[in-house]
Amino acid sequence: MKRIVILGCTGSIGEQTLDVVRRHSDKLQIVGLACGKRVDVMLQAAEELGVKVCATNSANAADQAKAAGSIPEGVSLEVGDDAVSALAVLPEADVVVNALVGAAGLRASYATLQAGKVLALANKESLVVGGDLLCKASCLEPSSLIRPIDSEHGAIFQCLLGERFEEVEALWVTASGGPFRGRTRDQLASATPEEALAHPTWNMGPKITIDSSTLMNKGLEVIEAHHLFAMPYDRIRVVVQPQSAIHSMVEFSDGSVKAHLGTTDMRIPIQFALSYPDRWDAPVAPLDFTQLGSLEFAPADTDTFRCLALARAAGQEGGTLPCAMNAANEVAVAAFLDKRLSYLGIADCVEAVMDAHHGETVTSIEQLLEVDAWARREADNWISWT
Repeated sequence: MKRIVILGCTGSIGEQTLDVVRRHSDKLQIVGLACGKRVDVMLQAAEELGVKVCATNSANAADQAKAAGSIPEGVSLEVGDDAVSALAVLPEADVVVNALVGAAGLRASYATLQAGKVLALANKESLVVGGDLLCKASCLEPSSLIRPIDSEHGAIFQCLLGERFEEVEALWVTASGGPFRGRTRDQLASATPEEALAHPTWNMGPKITIDSSTLMNKGLEVIEAHHLFAMPYDRIRVVVQPQSAIHSMVEFSDGSVKAHLGTTDMRIPIQFALSYPDRWDAPVAPLDFTQLGSLEFAPADTDTFRCLALARAAGQEGGTLPCAMNAANEVAVAAFLDKRLSYLGIADCVEAVMDAHHGETVTSIEQLLEVDAWARREADNWISWT
């Protein structure tokens, strides 16, 4: 029996992790849950699954739950960022699923690895911001405690199993192209949040869906792949694959390519991260190749979707620049969703903060938190003046 903690249990990844647990309750037990504002949903899951320890970083949501008397008997509800991170070091936990949104997940990821627990990682910002601290070795090495949940990195992880690193020529990270694939910059100038949230293949939270539309998501994944697989940036490539049937590929020195195909459902990579090295019964219907039709490929348009190029540049420079870039993007995306910033303004804001940042070598979590706070202030100031 693997005992797991789910951080971000009410988001898309968290809810799908709960589905996997329900399907394999003979192999998985939840010992801790954490969420943001949807405390009522978390408490319902805790009561259903017998979870005794819960946490939220939203004091208001916790107060509402206490006032409504909705905390089940025997369940403790802790409040604050420290309380969320504390779940990662519960003595009884074997695996921590980090599905928190944004840079807030970094502290929890760091605490998980410091405690010697397996980190099933869906919070891409942990690696983007703190990859130099978190990844002392490739996630394929026996000493690593990281299991990628991202569809793309989970696919690369599986394609590399049993292979020699020195024979890897390139990692191919696939992108759907999002809802604006094929659009020009002029056409995107008036894009609305509603249009950007209409992803053609994946059902995700609002922040990651906007990142997918700008291709920032792919830029973050390039940085993740660099850290997870100890791969140089010039050997990490992005290709648009609109059907989202191929989740990523690995090219080898002899010209062979391994591709990971499957149904567009995140429960597949979530389950493998929890079952590894075993494989359990499929959580969804398998891909029907007779109905798939054609597979299309195209280069990523980095002139129109500039966030991909900006993220790659931040990763290549390294140090604290990816932290500043990521924080600026979070602020810009939130402003776009609030209709305080144009769609093209997201990339403009990120670039302005990157230009203003003076990079340093990463030395600590505290340093990264300071850079994160500085970049958020810079982004807010830039948005207020545009």
